[in-house]
Amino acid sequence: MTQVVRIDPSRTTVTPQDPADAPPLRDRALVHVVRQYKPSVGGLEDFVASLAAQQRGRFKRIRVVTCDRVFRGDGAKLPKREIIDGIEVVRLPYVGSPRYPVTPGVLSAIRDADLVHVHAVDFFFDALAATRWLHRKPLIATTHGGFFHSPAYRRIKQTWFATLTRASAAGYRALACCSRSDFERFRTIAPTRARLIENGVDIGKLADAGAKDPVKGLVTVGRLAQNKRVDRLLDALAVLVRNDPAWHLDIIGTPFDWSAEDVAAMIAERGLTTHARLHVGPSDAEMREIVGRASLFVSASVYEGFGIALIEAMSAGLAPVVEGNAAFRAFADAHDGIAITDFAQAETAARAISETFARLSHGDVARLRAEAMAVAEGYSWPATAARYEALYREALGV
Repeated sequence: MTQVVRIDPSRTTVTPQDPADAPPLRDRALVHVVRQYKPSVGGLEDFVASLAAQQRGRFKRIRVVTCDRVFRGDGAKLPKREIIDGIEVVRLPYVGSPRYPVTPGVLSAIRDADLVHVHAVDFFFDALAATRWLHRKPLIATTHGGFFHSPAYRRIKQTWFATLTRASAAGYRALACCSRSDFERFRTIAPTRARLIENGVDIGKLADAGAKDPVKGLVTVGRLAQNKRVDRLLDALAVLVRNDPAWHLDIIGTPFDWSAEDVAAMIAERGLTTHARLHVGPSDAEMREIVGRASLFVSASVYEGFGIALIEAMSAGLAPVVEGNAAFRAFADAHDGIAITDFAQAETAARAISETFARLSHGDVARLRAEAMAVAEGYSWPATAARYEALYREALGV
């Protein structure tokens, strides 16, 4: 049966008509190209690993091509070739910045591909577009927020996006935009190729893990990056604790722009050592235990490509109180139960948190938790993988 792909004219959303009945592409070799992969930990890495796991058995071969060092690691080179969770991983040497790692060996690594799926907008995105006359491989890409994760160098980024990124995008048969904000941005430079396929989320990891009864516990999840603004979360917590010492915050993250010591210093400076705890790299079981002490998810992030942590939190039954960045506002517009506030104003953010907790305390907690978990269900990985396979068929013309 040939899969029919419908394109939503308002959002250009890829929707497979009958994903369960679609025949696999077992005669095609698929290559994912991404600058970081396991054992590196992060959003890109998790996305590619989760998508590839769903695709196993539906293609002739799946390979992940990536760089040979963990950018934030000790500089040690990783094995050139490895099988991880049944997926072939090929690692290539690179030079230059982790933001734009120049990796000359990528053309050899995709030589036997029938379709190349590039993740993020970086050297791989530009180089494979520029050399398509040489490798002649069909290309699609997932945007992952482009390179607008922080306001730094905004004018330079906007100029680059309008020129080089626009030219590179012309070499792709489709651009999968993983959030509505990405879609609005990328369709300005690739109006006929931009498609909305929102990120898949592992909703089983934290499913129903949040506190069953209202507790004054907050949790946040994400890299300790400057754009996540953990400092502003702590400022809001300080206001909450001043009024009620029962409040506490659990921070789940991995060092990035800030180290664990940096965050510990922020906590100590605000006198919150008995109210805020940092957990670096906990296991899934440990995360469930931590989330079980919370009723609310908080994020002061000023930029999100999509907001996976928000969906994971809702799968746990937590009520979100988050910064009004574009991605979070899009979620709030689409779904009830998401409170938007301004964490740059600690008093304002603390008031929003208190009001959300009051709604939980005086409402039907079981119903509110169930509604949050139902929202998360719509972002499950099987549904997302089916949309990507539909996009592959569109790009391949099959």
